[in-house]
Amino acid sequence: MQKDFLKNLLPQFVANLEAKDRSRSTILAYRADIEQFIEYLTEHSVVLASDVKREDIEGFRDTLSNKKYTAKSVSRKLNAIKTFFRWLSQEGLVTSNTSENVSHPKVQYMLPKFLSPMEYRALRDVVRDDERIAAIVELILQTGLRISEVSNLKMTDIVNHELTIRAYSTQPERKVPLNDPAKESFDRYMAIRPETDSPFIFVSKNGKPLAIRNIRAAIDRYMQRAGIERFSVNDLRTTFIVENLKGGVDLILISQVSGHRRLSTTERYLELAGATESGKRQTLVEL
Repeated sequence: MQKDFLKNLLPQFVANLEAKDRSRSTILAYRADIEQFIEYLTEHSVVLASDVKREDIEGFRDTLSNKKYTAKSVSRKLNAIKTFFRWLSQEGLVTSNTSENVSHPKVQYMLPKFLSPMEYRALRDVVRDDERIAAIVELILQTGLRISEVSNLKMTDIVNHELTIRAYSTQPERKVPLNDPAKESFDRYMAIRPETDSPFIFVSKNGKPLAIRNIRAAIDRYMQRAGIERFSVNDLRTTFIVENLKGGVDLILISQVSGHRRLSTTERYLELAGATESGKRQTLVEL
């Protein structure tokens, strides 16, 4: 049947993700990963969902590893494929889930990195004349937002000194306090933000929502200019967590603001911060 063609099933899968209110960044990543998988299968003359074998998925995994993709990237792509095949199985489009027993590559755990005060001040200096990126850097440093959460922020999500992160994927809605440095940087950006009907806060010069890859690329460039190229935008979030732990902020408060689903996730950062136990402070520190 025509609907059994993988390229025809992908849009239906994406629509299913949208119906489940998965985040925009997750949907874009899953679609790109599965498109790459379908391209690999097509090159090997596999075009029907029912014809995909476990060996095909393992072959794609091993090809990625041979092309020097990191184990973490390969594992992420496998997660997308496994989610796709679970959906195919649930919809009765395949008789069995051939992805179920495909193993992930071993991901070597590395301690996350964080910036020292001198390093994040250097980053602030180089982004000073770019109000948009300066506001994004400040938001992540002062609130610990994920880059996807920054990208998805809408005009109605910031009111005075509080921002709302709407529920998405497995994340419940949460409120995040916005301190003076973050609010001031945000207000400076809003003063020069292009006029547009887009509900998203951070937009391009043409008024289109600013994609995660563009935010990441811009901050990477500024980190190079600041001489801290070994860091990435994700390390700004880690810096927020570590500095608040060092400042004696209550572990539960940090966990709630960061959007950690489990307190144990936040506890892992105690060693990184050189702390042995939770603090008692009930307000976040200003970086």
